[in-house]
Amino acid sequence: MNTLTAPEVESEEKEVLYTADDLALLDLTKIPSHVAIIMDGNRRWAKRQGLPAMMGHWKGVEALTKIVRAASEIGIRTLTVYSFSTENWSRTKEEVDALMHLFKIYLKTQRVPMLREGVCLNTIGDLTRLPPFVLRELECSKAYTAASKKIDLVLAMNYGGRDDIRRAFVAMMGDVEKGLLLKEQISERLIGDYLDTARWPDPELLIRTSGEQRQSNFLLWQASYSEFYNPDVLWPDFNQYDLLQAVRQYQLRQKRQGG
Repeated sequence: MNTLTAPEVESEEKEVLYTADDLALLDLTKIPSHVAIIMDGNRRWAKRQGLPAMMGHWKGVEALTKIVRAASEIGIRTLTVYSFSTENWSRTKEEVDALMHLFKIYLKTQRVPMLREGVCLNTIGDLTRLPPFVLRELECSKAYTAASKKIDLVLAMNYGGRDDIRRAFVAMMGDVEKGLLLKEQISERLIGDYLDTARWPDPELLIRTSGEQRQSNFLLWQASYSEFYNPDVLWPDFNQYDLLQAVRQYQLRQKRQGG
């Protein structure tokens, strides 16, 4: 297989999302390293606008693009977003097919901007069920942005927290059968090492938009001690100031706990 090498990308002046007054609302020394987001409300947003559901997903992609930049700007190092769950396959074939093509377009159009802005693309989930054309774009984007260091964007695709844990235990059982692991060695920390998210710290903050309170099978193990933030805003309307408020609330909670 040929190795994909990212070309030199010319820098361009980009919009600054936060003013000094905005950033003064935060303690920039206590930014959560890892933030996870359940991007909920795309279809409801479209319905309220009298638009097809896919228009809500398109607007959701636009929101994600801005939030990745905003997260990077305030110093978040890892952003994990629930892009497509194991349960999403139950939607109509028409919607699932449209979502897969949306992933393809997003990956192709955002590849150069990601590289330019220091975004390293990663995934979690069981990718084997995804269409080959999506897998090709994922592989290409991961290779293209592999050297980026500013922020990790982790797309949870065909991801379910229970399935993540199931696959981890299957892998551990396989290593026990091969003599590579003893049952006595299994600990909470070791289980974490077998999860899809092993390379990143657990999220300190989990945001679910649209006001819903459910965790919906997302990062069940990893979010055991995360702070949850559930704004009423639908995902396509979630902007950099909503993210700022989420991080501010996280910091206020941490201050109360330590005070």
